[in-house]
Amino acid sequence: MLAQDLFSPIEPYDSGRLELDDTHSMYWEVSGNPTGRPVVFLHGGPGAGAGPDHRRFFDPRHYRIVVFDQRGAGRSTPLGAVENNSTQHLIADMERLRDHLGIMRWHVFGGSWGSTLALAYAQAHPERVSALVVRGIFLGSRAEIDWFLFGMARVFPENWRNFAAAVPEDERGDLMAAYRKRLFDPDPKVHLPAARAWSVYEGSCSTLLPSPQTVAAFGEERHALGLSRIEAHYFENHVFLEEDALMKGLDRIRNIPAVIIQGRYDMVCPIATADALHRAWPEADYLVVPDAGHSAMEPGIRRALVAATERFKGVE
Repeated sequence: MLAQDLFSPIEPYDSGRLELDDTHSMYWEVSGNPTGRPVVFLHGGPGAGAGPDHRRFFDPRHYRIVVFDQRGAGRSTPLGAVENNSTQHLIADMERLRDHLGIMRWHVFGGSWGSTLALAYAQAHPERVSALVVRGIFLGSRAEIDWFLFGMARVFPENWRNFAAAVPEDERGDLMAAYRKRLFDPDPKVHLPAARAWSVYEGSCSTLLPSPQTVAAFGEERHALGLSRIEAHYFENHVFLEEDALMKGLDRIRNIPAVIIQGRYDMVCPIATADALHRAWPEADYLVVPDAGHSAMEPGIRRALVAATERFKGVE
């Protein structure tokens, strides 16, 4: 059970699918106040998908809460599909969904990969963003991707050994290539063990204290397959952004009310990136949670996120 620092569980009052192209169909839902302030939740991964608890960061009496599963993730179909799947596609999908729902401007809320997408979207369409809440900052740099593949072994050596052990020893010098070959193998006996190894590695490094529930959720078949395939695809393509693109684009969003929230002991997206973002973007408030890792469901992180959405209630 989550502590009651989140709002009570709610169900969507509307949901549907957007046919994006000949391949992709995107799931979306809306909950909360139908006439409230629009806010869109951007899940992590990429490829992780959204869940019911993600509605609970927002006061349902005040917010019109939009949640969707990005291409190939969660309830969007086909699961794990990487064809026509890039950061630019996801930005266009958000605009299509915003237009479909008749929303002029919305608050944008995202963590981990969701922070990447939130910043990329806001820089592409600043006139559509009322406020930004970003958490567990990831900017898609080569150094951050290399940290995920190899650097986390410095803090979680046993978890990394399990991650590396899913591929033959002579292929471990290029884990990305080794995993990609297996993740996209048509045989479930090949791609499912690789998907679980990748996803469980991330989940087991995501909390300050061990969380068997988090690891179990990351090991679930659909979650693991969507996350691992799409994450590997994006990482291999450097998240379809030029190096430092999001830092270079900060002038486009300096006037948007924003807060950066970061766990001090985040090992998946280490604090150095959030610190660099804050120094380049002093207009955004910056909150370091001293007793948290990466997961949005860490107690201190979720309290800070709810406080941010409460604070931004007055932003038009």
